[in-house]
Amino acid sequence: MEKEYEEYHAMPHRVVVLALDGLLPFELGIPHRIFGLTKDAAGRHLYETMTCSVRPPGPVRTDADFSIDVEHGPEALATADTVVIPASYELGCVYEEGVLTEDLKAAFTFVRPGTRMVSICTGGYVLAAAGYLDGRPATTHWSAAEHFQRLFPSVKVDAEVLFIDDGDVLTSAGVAAGLDLCLHIVRRDHGSGVANDVARRSVVPPHRDGGQAQYVLRPVPEPQLATTTTARAWALGRLHEPIQLRDMAEQESMSVRTFTRRFREEAGISPGQWLTQQRVERARHLLESTDLSIDQIARDAGFGTATSLRQHLQTTLGVPPTVYRRTFRATAGGTRRRP
Repeated sequence: MEKEYEEYHAMPHRVVVLALDGLLPFELGIPHRIFGLTKDAAGRHLYETMTCSVRPPGPVRTDADFSIDVEHGPEALATADTVVIPASYELGCVYEEGVLTEDLKAAFTFVRPGTRMVSICTGGYVLAAAGYLDGRPATTHWSAAEHFQRLFPSVKVDAEVLFIDDGDVLTSAGVAAGLDLCLHIVRRDHGSGVANDVARRSVVPPHRDGGQAQYVLRPVPEPQLATTTTARAWALGRLHEPIQLRDMAEQESMSVRTFTRRFREEAGISPGQWLTQQRVERARHLLESTDLSIDQIARDAGFGTATSLRQHLQTTLGVPPTVYRRTFRATAGGTRRRP
């Protein structure tokens, strides 16, 4: 019995990526890269990633000038702990009418109840057409958000964020936001230390500030105008101290009004929202990686009191600090395959 228990807990979490005709090769590679780099302290892979098609093994068209040869058919979905659906430019009736193709309908019959479902960019159309997003929050590429909402009115579309984690269903914004989402999944499964290591090896930030608003098409600022980068760097080094809006504006030699407007244009959120976001991230890191008391973490993150920290984490994450710490410290060993 003990041997069987050890063998089960040594099994990596299986991620199956569904490759559809017209897929973006970059998005297809994201889960393979991020999950493929995720290892434990002993160097063992924590995920097993494979690709399947809705048809028997064979070529799948991409939006580039080449096809890829997929070795697994839709039955591979029955072995998945997590299914990832990248975007495709050939969704046909899924994009136009919000209904699944016959191939997709048949493929989804293999997905086991409770399987974690993930979409990248407009791959969310497939999840919505399959009914996974009914009555739930979701996101997609900002340029498709209005169309997505019209096509699937029961979905609570949020076009301002890079990704949405709704437990067993997760959706991301356009293209590179798939990196943010996959790193978030690693962080959720195995903690910030493992996710940060994967991010460093991939030469990408473990967490990006702001949401999609900063990527929406808008007039490019004049090159000679200053940015708010210096103020943000200054604030990050002083999160444990009281920081006033005028103090940040002074770092850029701007008026408070000009600084606030410029900051929102660049970061997609207000300076106050950004500061709170950074303090929450600092608190999360300390809760996951240290044994500091809640009071000390509240001070180090700039919330001042444990009560304030609890209120902000409850609002942002939906859980108090003690529950967050217990959850993420407990999952440091990783999420395992279900039997």
